[in-house]
Amino acid sequence: MPRNRPGGRRIVTAILLVLGAWTATALASSGQAESASAQTFLWLAVILIAAQAGGDLAARIGQPAVLGELAAGVIIGNLHLAGVTWFAPLASDPSIELLARLGVLLLLFEVGLESTVSDMLEVGGSAVLVATLGVITPFALGWVVGAWLMPASGPYVHAFLGATLSATSVGITARVLKDLGRSRSSEARIILGAAVVDDVMGLVILAVVTGLVGAASSAGTFSARQVIGPLVKASVFLVGSLAVGALLSRRLLPLAARLRSRGVLLALGLSACFLLAWLADAMGLAAIVGAFAAGLLLEDTHYQEFVERGERGLEELVHPITTFLAPIFFVLMGVRTDLGALFHPQALALGSALVVAAVVGKQACSLGVLGKGVDRLSVGIGMIPRGEVGLIFANVGLELRIGGEPVISTGEFSAVVVMVIVTTLITPPLLKWSFGRRPRPAAGSAGS
Repeated sequence: MPRNRPGGRRIVTAILLVLGAWTATALASSGQAESASAQTFLWLAVILIAAQAGGDLAARIGQPAVLGELAAGVIIGNLHLAGVTWFAPLASDPSIELLARLGVLLLLFEVGLESTVSDMLEVGGSAVLVATLGVITPFALGWVVGAWLMPASGPYVHAFLGATLSATSVGITARVLKDLGRSRSSEARIILGAAVVDDVMGLVILAVVTGLVGAASSAGTFSARQVIGPLVKASVFLVGSLAVGALLSRRLLPLAARLRSRGVLLALGLSACFLLAWLADAMGLAAIVGAFAAGLLLEDTHYQEFVERGERGLEELVHPITTFLAPIFFVLMGVRTDLGALFHPQALALGSALVVAAVVGKQACSLGVLGKGVDRLSVGIGMIPRGEVGLIFANVGLELRIGGEPVISTGEFSAVVVMVIVTTLITPPLLKWSFGRRPRPAAGSAGS
């Protein structure tokens, strides 16, 4: 049976590619009289098939599925360069945009569910210091790159470039650590612990920058008050929502467990996600900050009564929905990546500079490692990949506007996508090389 698996995967991939060709033919022959809802159904078929085919091909070369989903979107969105314009309306379809937004909200909600407040308090001094340096240094370098290559763009663009560099997506690193048998090493514990703190710091930075843009849209000036106000607002929101939300969830979820109908836990979890996302947006923060906070406050200990009566946990319930919606976001981000813009010397220079800043900036993390015997270089390399988090941050800048113009232009967004792809691709081989420099610990001290 194991011998048939590669062939079976090839058959599945071939079927997906055939289905993709069929949907493309359907798009070519579809008339203008087609209803908007029917058009959305066809877009969904294209996106899901492309996401699965891209994800499978990425997995075959040892890369995360999200990279394949993004690449599939890039191909679809740039077929116009070859004279194929069938997919041009996809980038601006309002129904697909709504589903993509739901996907990214649920993705951040799921990330929050995987961590707890206690996790953040127990990661240790090294993880906190690694995360702090790994956020501040790339943010500063991103700002410098923006100010150097785009001096006329203004501080808000520079701040958003810095924010995209401050993010870290360690899913790739976690997989490589497991494959190398280092998932229980000191380096792994520091990297994964720092990732929790990094998420919170990155979201606070995003909230502050978003608040700055909102203030600039109304006032049109830049001042210290615009920094302090959003920072206080973001801190109050995160601390307040976690404190009040945790108290309410501890009391309301056991009461809700008395309801006889099934699906109560999922409904309450999604309601908390959407409610805090709305509240964050109402306070001038990014909605994903609220979704992440909702995931953090809904700890599994609060809904044990649901599990004890045979229902699945909240993470298990949310995961299938995220699996459906999140690829829509990543494919759409790829569709909106204009490869033609990268042929412009300024965009190409920006993409290259962002890659260098992204790699160098995270190496500052190694300075935050406390104690002896830890491979500091491996810690810095493990924090390099930006993945989906960098894309989410850049997309927020693409949606925000000052004076009717997006904070991040399509060319700048394309440069960020290049940075995300490169940092995602180089991390596995670099991490393998870095660990290979030192003898592997005894079996008792590191395992998979």
